[in-house]
Amino acid sequence: MAGWLDGPVLNVLQKGLDASGMRQQILSNNVANIDTPKFKRSDVDFQAVLGAVLGEKGGVLPLKLTSPKHMRSLAAGDGSGVVTDQSTSLRNDGNNVDVDREMAYVAENGLYYNSLTNAISSQLGLLRTVLK
Repeated sequence: MAGWLDGPVLNVLQKGLDASGMRQQILSNNVANIDTPKFKRSDVDFQAVLGAVLGEKGGVLPLKLTSPKHMRSLAAGDGSGVVTDQSTSLRNDGNNVDVDREMAYVAENGLYYNSLTNAISSQLGLLRTVLK
């Protein structure tokens, strides 16, 4: 029965939950360091994380450019999916954390996490129905 729980759908959903949990930690770290001089905010590059989960070469999904006006991939990280925004500063001390923006990202991440848990619940509900 354990093989039924190792399906590709549940594995991808689990990795999505892991990435969402990692993003929650990073966002809470940003909020905790709002008054730290020269602190630069970080976030999770879901494209790199999803590419690593799906086994893409280099952990980055290829972008299809159909127009010369399309933006190229800007993500440059260490492969963990965590990127730091070094390009901006909101205050004179070099800190670039905006608490309102961070809290909006926390709410967005919470919605994403809830949608993943609902999808997992639906998958397990299907399994429960089959077992009955």
